[in-house]
Amino acid sequence: MKVGRARVFGAVAALLLLGAVGLAQFRFRERRVPREEMASLPKDAEFYFIRVEYRDLFGSGRGFGRGFGRGWWMQDWPASEIHFAQGVKRLTRIDIGEARHVPLTDDRIFEYPWIYATQVGYWDLSNAETDRLREYLLRGGFLVVDDFWGLEEWEVFHESMERVFPDRPIVEMPENDPMLHVVYDIEGRTQIPGLRHLRIGPGGAVIAPLEGTPPHWRAIYDDKGRMMIAINYNMDVGDAWECADMPEYPEASTSLSYRFAINYLIYSMTH
Repeated sequence: MKVGRARVFGAVAALLLLGAVGLAQFRFRERRVPREEMASLPKDAEFYFIRVEYRDLFGSGRGFGRGFGRGWWMQDWPASEIHFAQGVKRLTRIDIGEARHVPLTDDRIFEYPWIYATQVGYWDLSNAETDRLREYLLRGGFLVVDDFWGLEEWEVFHESMERVFPDRPIVEMPENDPMLHVVYDIEGRTQIPGLRHLRIGPGGAVIAPLEGTPPHWRAIYDDKGRMMIAINYNMDVGDAWECADMPEYPEASTSLSYRFAINYLIYSMTH
């Protein structure tokens, strides 16, 4: 087992032990998505939000401590997708369809220009999955990874990328990257916290104390300079989509998350 993976096991165990203390400080809860909202998106459309299914480090798709059979790939599903679709319909003329999820080894993956994977500090990709991901990306696909934190989780993700692309570096997105300007000109880089990070600060203000976990927008490119993988590191963009209508969630983070979402989407469909 890689050192990074061993540290992830230890970190999760520590979080479980501290759970009671954390819950005592936590003031905000995710709201359930009504069934009618889940069924409201059309089955036939020009764009679909595709979430990647994967086996995680803690079992056969059943996340350690998750319960109810929910693996880590299902974090924020389907609320993130539902709110994402509402934002796309409001801000664009794109015909967005129902949210879907497929494993990398499913041939249907090649039908979609965009795929999304969350909690990639916990995934445990097989050789078949890394081979398929490489093929998908080199054939024009676009992957967004999100909601992983700290050096231990970075090591797990980085090791998987070395297996996918041993000769392609992970780099910081340059300010002049076309993806950052395809629709919105993104210049400010406000950190995007998860709902779990929010606390009540002095005077009742909502704060997100995230010292020691600076945000990074990173990427992997192909030989022609096309972004193949967009990496949201030390951020939870999915929560910002999901919590867009929560008054307590920071507006600056939600606004940035949707600007990135629209740029990612348009970039994936045009590059």
